[in-house]
Amino acid sequence: MAKSKFEYVRLFEADDKCLMNCWIVVRIDGKGFHKFSDAHGFEKPNDKRALDLMTRCAEHVMEEFSEICVSYGQSDEYSFVFRKSASLYNRRASKIMTNVCSLFTSSYLFYWPQFFTSPVQYPPSFDGRVVLYPSDANLRDYLSWRQADCHINNLYNTAFWALVQQGGLSTKQAQERLRGTVSSDKNEILFQEFQTNYNNLPALYRKGTVVIREPINDESSGDGSKVSKNRKHVKAYRITALNVDLIQKDFWSKYPHLLAE
Repeated sequence: MAKSKFEYVRLFEADDKCLMNCWIVVRIDGKGFHKFSDAHGFEKPNDKRALDLMTRCAEHVMEEFSEICVSYGQSDEYSFVFRKSASLYNRRASKIMTNVCSLFTSSYLFYWPQFFTSPVQYPPSFDGRVVLYPSDANLRDYLSWRQADCHINNLYNTAFWALVQQGGLSTKQAQERLRGTVSSDKNEILFQEFQTNYNNLPALYRKGTVVIREPINDESSGDGSKVSKNRKHVKAYRITALNVDLIQKDFWSKYPHLLAE
């Protein structure tokens, strides 16, 4: 780049390089998605098409950014975990966040026709943030927090919409009915009044989706899953979406490579 007398303006740019040896987490959230879901007729309390679309977008982001080792999504949000050793964009938080967010948003529009027959009515938007976690325990607690949030919100929404759709209550009446209730109360309402065992509902809705990068021995996976080359380690891997419990130790014992450097 040619130098000029105006180049001094670069001195006003903030240095937002992420601290070394920390997990970099980028979380994207849908902006105004209550309105967006209503405008596009999303099913209540969960629309599998919309959730599968979110996961397809997350997979595409992981295909493009090889330093993401795991991601977790539920509702209209996804969290992407970059390795402690990640060097993408010289670890500049703004560059990492904006590239992930913009790619996810464009992917949402690109893959929309694969999941919905009606055209998108207006452009969706997602906001993003970057948070650093210095230890493996911190990172696991973060992901556990997001999965616990998924359970709490889904249990409430499942009970709420059962009261509205099957119980004949208005949305205001359903809100009043659930005010002050705890998880056991909501489970009881679902079981006693609507013969629904919450634990038997699809894990996709109860636990959200974990997308992992699995190393494989052969580039041909044999099961139709996506296989790519890890750009840094030149190793074949598959990107796999799971609906499992990541709060318990079993998940991390089964996939120890996710936290390994």
